Amino acid sequence: MTPAARKALSVVVSLAILGVIYWRVDLDATAAVFRASHPGWLVASLGMVVPLTLLTAHRLQVLAPAEARLSLGQAVSLTLAASVLNVVLPSKMGDVAKSWFIAERGRVSGALALALVVFEKAWDMLALLAWCAFGLLFLSAADPLFWVLAAVIGGGTALLLLVLASARFARLAFGALGAVLPAKARAKLGALGDGWAEMQSRARQAPARGAYVALVSLALWFLHLLQIWLFIVALRARVPLPATLGLAPLAILAGLLPLTFAGVGTRDAALILLFRGYFGPATGAALGLLATSRYLMPALAGLPLFHRYLGAGRAAAGPQAPPA
Repeated sequence: MTPAARKALSVVVSLAILGVIYWRVDLDATAAVFRASHPGWLVASLGMVVPLTLLTAHRLQVLAPAEARLSLGQAVSLTLAASVLNVVLPSKMGDVAKSWFIAERGRVSGALALALVVFEKAWDMLALLAWCAFGLLFLSAADPLFWVLAAVIGGGTALLLLVLASARFARLAFGALGAVLPAKARAKLGALGDGWAEMQSRARQAPARGAYVALVSLALWFLHLLQIWLFIVALRARVPLPATLGLAPLAILAGLLPLTFAGVGTRDAALILLFRGYFGPATGAALGLLATSRYLMPALAGLPLFHRYLGAGRAAAGPQAPPA
């Protein structure tokens, strides 16, 4: 299947899921939820996109090798430009484009630049899973299933931490993955593994910076989940914050599945299903629309920057392929 066909299929799947949702959920009821929402909390929650973008860019700047000479302004531009691709590529793969832009500047190798952004996404996922496990433990008193989910997600968090922190474990993980990949993909994975080892080596040389990145990642995802909780508050629903810490990440993970267009549909359905014990489908559908706005707002802000980076990249690359 061609990329265009896959993209068309993802749009069809998203529209089909949304069709089922709004066939079951009264549109007038959803509109009424928005009309009854608290305007102050709504503006405040949507406005959190700005500090979240700045903090994400700051983490990228801290993680970047010194020779990349990445300023905060450049990191913000890269983050916003990648947000454009995240809307159209599955599983937030648009973030990988940041490695192309960083390597295109010619100060770091393509492998190291790719390892940098994958390293960043790994810290992102680690923090999200950690908060999810914490929130699910809070919910486990009501349903033992949440305790099981917390144990599984906690185990995944530990494994991901080992891949980030242990050079030996990372080599084993890359080796195991390479054993099941075709030869062409195996070569690219080997380059990523080399860059990953260098990122780990640099992290060991500056342990304080690694600890700082971990704290920033935890703070960043707490603010992301706090934003979703504030959406709920703005919609005049009542959900304990710890419950949101456990349930909202599951909906976000559902949106990362490469089935739909930018997670639209799967994320909405997951929010309605997971929070059904706290509010009705109409409020869940409204929350899904607000959750989608978290991705659309940075993407719209990044459109002019994306075209600038794309034009600069084409001019610099000429007939050459982008750095691998």
